[in-house]
Amino acid sequence: MLAVVLVFSGFVKAVDPMGTQYKLTDYLTALHLKMLTPDFLTLGAAVILSAVEFGIGICLLFGIRKTLSTNLAMLMMVIMTPLTLWLALTDPVSDCGCFGDAIVLTNWQTFGKNVVLLIMAFIVWKWPHDIVRLISTSSQWIATNYSAVFIIAVSGWSLYDLPYLDFRPYHIGTDLRAGWQEMMDGKESPYAEFFIQHVEDGEDITDSLLNSKGYLFLLVAPHMEKADDSQLDLINQMYEYAEDNEYPFYALTASGVKGIERWRDMTGAEYPFCQTDETTLKTIIRSNPGLLLLKDGVIIRKWSHNSLPDEYTLTGRLDKLEIGELPKDTMAEKILIIVLWYILPLLVLTIADGLWAWTKWLKRKEQSNKIYQLFKKKTENEKENRSRQLEDEPEPARGSGFGQGTE
Repeated sequence: MLAVVLVFSGFVKAVDPMGTQYKLTDYLTALHLKMLTPDFLTLGAAVILSAVEFGIGICLLFGIRKTLSTNLAMLMMVIMTPLTLWLALTDPVSDCGCFGDAIVLTNWQTFGKNVVLLIMAFIVWKWPHDIVRLISTSSQWIATNYSAVFIIAVSGWSLYDLPYLDFRPYHIGTDLRAGWQEMMDGKESPYAEFFIQHVEDGEDITDSLLNSKGYLFLLVAPHMEKADDSQLDLINQMYEYAEDNEYPFYALTASGVKGIERWRDMTGAEYPFCQTDETTLKTIIRSNPGLLLLKDGVIIRKWSHNSLPDEYTLTGRLDKLEIGELPKDTMAEKILIIVLWYILPLLVLTIADGLWAWTKWLKRKEQSNKIYQLFKKKTENEKENRSRQLEDEPEPARGSGFGQGTE
């Protein structure tokens, strides 16, 4: 159970490293250390933390490096349990982010969970050699190295594009119109902080946009001052495409007027700008900027600034194109694919390593047999030579016995 929890915790952090970074920033803000830690450090720490958790969990699961892995698991829980007790007592952040957005626990639930995990960590630390080994000693280097490459690749791809698995309330397929209506009806909703206001006059246009028929493009940039400007041409092409086909196109940001004007001067942007809550924008898409496509209030597509559609994709109106509809792959299919991406190569590498080890064993066995056969042949030759020598020796002369004589 300890291994499974660590593997799951590490994976959901790796699949959304920016979300983990935001949570670490919340911790640092609560400790008044945010000004001392630049963004690249918190992002690097998020990637390393996910890889360490995943790696320890895999080692415990397969019984690899038992002493080292159990020591690390114990050390991690000894650090995390008092930390989560502090969170439960002081409540500086809403949740610890242990499982990202996949499973959200209260701070007291998190502390209780860590107490149980601490007990488990103590047990495996006390008796590490009782852990069942599920992989041979000769193949354990494959499991550890491949696991490290896999989890870092997951983080790298999520940073370059978007998280492959999206557990947030703004995932593809979300009906924002229905969610917004539940907020308006007074029900508890994750969309309570979602609003869209014109920068120029402050008019709230949330209701009109979400209830509009057809397609709607939303360019999301939490901070215009920090937005990536490497794909300005594609962004402007998307706006021109939207204008040509009469699709509304709005930019959502939490930046002030100065940041927006700077972006306009730098990019020549002509699309209208609206302001939205910063945390909401960071939750909507893990890219700065990123692009959303809505159809009748439903999120049907998301793109990071590294994967925007180009003129080869936008060859007609959206209702005639594949990107104008919801993707066909389900969450279950995505989970199956990523599990297979981990298990199948690991299985192939393990089998290949086993076959290689078996081949080497056969060669050693054959070599030892040759030596044995050579020794056996030499022994037999010696026996044969000895036998021949005995046969060639002359028989001793017969002497005159008692009672015998000559005439």
